[in-house]
Amino acid sequence: TFAGNPYYIDLKALIEKGWIGEEECGGCDFGDCRDFIDYDKIYKQRFRLLQKAYENSGISKDEEFIRFCEKNAYWLEDYALYMAIKDSLGGSSWIEWEEDVKMRKKETLDRYREELREQILFYEFQQYLFKCQWTKLKKYANEKGIQIIGDIPIYVALDSADTWANPGLFQFDKENLPTAVAGCPPDAFSATGQLWGNPLYDWPYHKKTEYAWWIRRISYCFRLYDVVRIDHFRGFDEYYAIPYGDPTAENGRWMQGPGIEFFRTLEKKLGRLQIIAEDLGYLTDTVLKLLADTGFPGMKVLQFAFDSRESANYLPHTYPANCVVYTGTHDNDTTRGWYHSVGKECRDFAKEYLRKSALDEDSLSWDFIALAMGSVADLCI
Repeated sequence: TFAGNPYYIDLKALIEKGWIGEEECGGCDFGDCRDFIDYDKIYKQRFRLLQKAYENSGISKDEEFIRFCEKNAYWLEDYALYMAIKDSLGGSSWIEWEEDVKMRKKETLDRYREELREQILFYEFQQYLFKCQWTKLKKYANEKGIQIIGDIPIYVALDSADTWANPGLFQFDKENLPTAVAGCPPDAFSATGQLWGNPLYDWPYHKKTEYAWWIRRISYCFRLYDVVRIDHFRGFDEYYAIPYGDPTAENGRWMQGPGIEFFRTLEKKLGRLQIIAEDLGYLTDTVLKLLADTGFPGMKVLQFAFDSRESANYLPHTYPANCVVYTGTHDNDTTRGWYHSVGKECRDFAKEYLRKSALDEDSLSWDFIALAMGSVADLCI
């Protein structure tokens, strides 16, 4: 959760440093089709180029690189070791590794650190490049009066450095396998619910540590971003726990999350933070109270405003100022796509609300933008 995606590393900057040649980058593109990204091609070519840049960089003796590794050792060492071991074992998930490395036996990890020293340095090198380039980009944006919103999920992946290195943070059994995983119950949109499969947090353990891992995580996010949107805010009030191994989300149950104490601890340790709460979906009174107690802005999505399955509080005239309005999000269709996929009832309601004699799909996106911009919401996306 701390590491930057190496696909974002700008190869031109590495050419300028003389670490790789321009002709070598010719084949490292997104593929031949304009409509799709060929991730397989990127995976196979990009790391080969980054490996060459690493070998030509002589980075291991660079003082800035050494300082970066020392400053970020609390996550970087585990991440780089995890990735190097994963590569050496054919990319398999850590829950399939042999017992000694899966359970992090000291002598086994020491052996891997020695055997995979160069590969570990290679992964640290990637993160150093990402950090340097991202910092430069963020500084440029901020100087232009632009703030960056970082979108982070509440959960981490099961196959991740976070879970392998810190199993005590999660609801794991003695074999370091989840006892339950995350998701959403059945609703009008999904008959069997949503089985996300992420491991759930052991919140009593986090409370004992005064949420130390979370403090580090959020603190790191605010080094990368100016504002942080936390996906699935509801999970801090109550979270849905599905028995590990179940094929659907039907047998889950709601469990108590950390509540307001978590956010008060964050504020005590880090000060008042610019956080957007993703509070979409079915919200209970306790979630609404938690959002009000934090003072964070929630989200309003215009496409939901005209859907009879949603509550009426997505209609712009109901907004408080302390909210963020979106015409749509990454989970929604495009506005034109929405026009074609919703029923006549929704379109008629939108037409009436917009005071239009007819909806024109060619201008509807601008109508939605004007509706969002005309609301009292403090921020419009």
